[in-house]
Amino acid sequence: MALRGDWVYENNGGTCVAIAGLDYCVVAADTRLSVGYSIYTRDYSKICNLCDLLFPADKCVLASSGFQGDMKALQKNLAAKHLVSVHLLHIYQHQHNKQMSCPAMARLLSNTLYYKRFFPYYTFNILGGLDNEGKGCVYTYDAVGSYERVGYSCQGTGGALIMPVLDNQLKSPSPLLLPARDAVTPLSESEAVDLVKDVFASATERDIYTVRFPIFFQLLAFCESDIFPTQQHAYSSRVLNDPILK
Repeated sequence: MALRGDWVYENNGGTCVAIAGLDYCVVAADTRLSVGYSIYTRDYSKICNLCDLLFPADKCVLASSGFQGDMKALQKNLAAKHLVSVHLLHIYQHQHNKQMSCPAMARLLSNTLYYKRFFPYYTFNILGGLDNEGKGCVYTYDAVGSYERVGYSCQGTGGALIMPVLDNQLKSPSPLLLPARDAVTPLSESEAVDLVKDVFASATERDIYTVRFPIFFQLLAFCESDIFPTQQHAYSSRVLNDPILK
């Protein structure tokens, strides 16, 4: 089907997945950027570390799929907020006596997307990280900023293929249950990493816009345990000697 002459959006494909656990969060995305049957690049990161853009948010990252131009514009918009972060950060710290958390960052991202609702960013985002209690949290968004905290989520061209597998394996409780139940998954961090690799391998067989692990694939994990002293660990397919990947 031909697009209108004034159509300014393009879906550059790709898939993002995030899983929240009791004390960890795993965020993964492929690195292929394509349109139609053409591949622009096989090494484009769809994961943005908000620690480099905004306030001291060392416990959350943003994974996006959709139109590459809008993904960059959204990241630049968030980076522009860094220019006034000195004032905003002092206000936030004085009002709440703490630094901005991942749930607060989720609201900031929602407001940023909703502000552009009449000419929206053609991006589909997942925000993953750790909340104030050290629990994993995943926030899934639509293009105009509506969001929800879930135990796991998937966005992108492979989402319809991956989401049923996650539903089957993780069995998140319904948000309609009362009293509300915790949405974190029962898997350990290593089991969640293995599951993410498996679902990407499955989706790649059926989606030409998603490339499989271990060719071009990016995976980040946050963990509060003493095993990993730092908050963020990059499990890259290019580091095949890493024992985590074996």
